[in-house]
Amino acid sequence: MDAEVSVGPDRDTSSRVRSEPERKAANLSAAAQVPLSRALSGKLLLFTAGFVLLAEILIFPPSAANFRANWLGDKLSAAAAAGRVLLETAEGPVTDSSRERILRDTGVRFIAVHDDTISRVIAGPDEMLTVDASIDMKEARRPIAAIPETLKTLLSDSERILRVYGTVDGDRSKTYEIVVPEGPLRDGLITYSRNIALLSLLVSAITASMVFFVIMRLFIAPIRRMTKSMIAYSEDPDDRSRVLKPSGRDDEIGVAEDQLNAMQLRLTDALAQQRRLADLGLAVSKINHDMRNILTVAQILTERLERSSDPMVQKFGPRLVETMDRAIAYTTNILEYGKTRERAPDRRRLNLHALVEEVRHVAEIEAESVEFRNEIAPVFEVDADAEQLFRIINNLCRNALQAMSNEADRPGLVRRLTVTARREGAVAFIAISDTGPGLPRKALENLFTAFHGSARTGGTGLGLAIAHELVRAHGGQLELVESRGGYTCFRIELPDAPIQLQARREGRPDGSVDRATS
Repeated sequence: MDAEVSVGPDRDTSSRVRSEPERKAANLSAAAQVPLSRALSGKLLLFTAGFVLLAEILIFPPSAANFRANWLGDKLSAAAAAGRVLLETAEGPVTDSSRERILRDTGVRFIAVHDDTISRVIAGPDEMLTVDASIDMKEARRPIAAIPETLKTLLSDSERILRVYGTVDGDRSKTYEIVVPEGPLRDGLITYSRNIALLSLLVSAITASMVFFVIMRLFIAPIRRMTKSMIAYSEDPDDRSRVLKPSGRDDEIGVAEDQLNAMQLRLTDALAQQRRLADLGLAVSKINHDMRNILTVAQILTERLERSSDPMVQKFGPRLVETMDRAIAYTTNILEYGKTRERAPDRRRLNLHALVEEVRHVAEIEAESVEFRNEIAPVFEVDADAEQLFRIINNLCRNALQAMSNEADRPGLVRRLTVTARREGAVAFIAISDTGPGLPRKALENLFTAFHGSARTGGTGLGLAIAHELVRAHGGQLELVESRGGYTCFRIELPDAPIQLQARREGRPDGSVDRATS
């Protein structure tokens, strides 16, 4: 009886326990400084550059084939134009020097023209030329089909001789033919490939840098900000200055910032409330030690006072003894409140009318100006824990009486508290209504929440919270039916405890129960 039980946190132990989260937060803070190669921004930069290079690589074969077609087409057009000029300006037979100059200027070894009736050699050597491959310009101008030959030219180190033929300048009546070495074409392709590679690297670097800075600005920087906020907040959740302040964006990151801000604020409030509850539990457990002794002495004095012959004492003495017994029972179980849980209900069949009468006797002492109507039938019974049901109804009635007592200075107002009950099958419905001012908005928003649902200044809101918890422990439900100026009604839905039937198995393979004996 004299041992003092503490349900509050030990300060030294708490400081030691907090050291582990602090070490974890320090590790998280160190881990936040991620190298660029492993950071999201670094990976984004590498992937962007890689994808741009991959796109350039995929584009290169058809572009190289197009370069090859243009190179061959230019050679064919230049040779055809030079041949036409030579034939049109020559006054006599074409001299060997003129042919050699055309071949040298155009970079080909043979030029010929074909029409529907005749084929004519414009310029060429006297000896026969060996041709390694023939190229139709119609096929060469199809980049996808010409890719294999283009890659063959680019990767081959042999000096092939190519025969190229096709029309020039849309003139389909004549087909020109040239013979050209592949070496200059391969050299041009190598130079083109080198330029494309350098250009691709430059484009890749510029594109990756632009994407990198845009993504950093729009996404990575806000994510880093939220990460730093979470790390800082985890180090000291009680410090509201560490809560993330939303940037006001209207996109997904803005939604994430708003949600993180709301979550951190709720967590901070929850931690503060838990700390207050822990301190309250510690304070209550300390008060319980001394209060229990005081109430014991008061109980002894009350029992002696009950033997007095004074009529007033004889009238109120039994009620005073009951009140003291109930107070001692509360202090005996006070540690259960500190642990935020109630004992399991000890259910019995109760006369609800008589129990409400006990509540009325207590209520009339506190609020004599309020009319208390017990409209429950004298034979109405419920299946519940007597002490817990008394507390449920008493808490609800006290709230109503306090609300109406605040208006005692306003003459003419009807101040009436009514308790009714009805039964539907195995469920009892108890209604407690009053003619008070109704619940304020704050109480409605935090109904049944301890320390938030009070309807009056200085209240704790514990009455409704305790009643709600005890009703749920009975498997029932407590709800606010209506609340407005002049009428407020709470309804308790209290089901009877299910009857546990044990089947007699003798002679019954299925374990069924004989109705006559069950």
